[in-house]
Amino acid sequence: MTTAIEKLRKITTGTITTMLLKKGIRHAWMAGAMPFGFSGKRVVGPAFTLRFVPVREDLATPASWSNPISTRSAIEAMPEGCVVVADAMGVTGAGIFGDILCMRMVKRGVAGLITDGVMRDKPGVIATGLPLWCQGVAAPASVNQLTFVGWNEPIGCGGCAIFPGDMIVADDDGAVVIPADLVDFVASEGEEHELLETWLVQEVEKGEKLPGLYPPNEENKKRYEDWKKSR
Repeated sequence: MTTAIEKLRKITTGTITTMLLKKGIRHAWMAGAMPFGFSGKRVVGPAFTLRFVPVREDLATPASWSNPISTRSAIEAMPEGCVVVADAMGVTGAGIFGDILCMRMVKRGVAGLITDGVMRDKPGVIATGLPLWCQGVAAPASVNQLTFVGWNEPIGCGGCAIFPGDMIVADDDGAVVIPADLVDFVASEGEEHELLETWLVQEVEKGEKLPGLYPPNEENKKRYEDWKKSR
């Protein structure tokens, strides 16, 4: 049996946002989180969240990297196959991770990293092969502008609420969050929507006019159903 995750690997983030709109979800696309140094990849997995707050100079220091509550400790808690979502509050003046931490995520089996913040050590980060969505790069370390405070708790990222265990899908159009209880609906409806769009593209390529085709009227719905049966 095809699992929801397997189905979602074949569904674009654009389609997912449309399926979520049917359920009234309008804040699913994480603003600012765009592909970093690659194209053509799609990752799917349950969210593992990280939370940063504004810098507190007495707490956000290089020495804090050795504390029990640190990004280093959080990485060691990441389960294989998760998609890490980091709430960096949209801060673009300090990179939350560099090449060493990203390589450790790869070794932990992390499927991808999403953040509304930025990275540092760009060449090294790209070399790790970790699929990554962010706003860009900055040389200063995270503690210059951010304080790390915890993991696997509800966060906000790019204007979206992310809860641990929500499903994350990210591709060339950015990253989206699917509420956990809507995953099966989105996977099923999205699979059908992708098939419909395959047929629609073929019809447009043949020269069909858009009115009545997209969205399809009753006549074209029947043509689509006939096409499905003939595949």
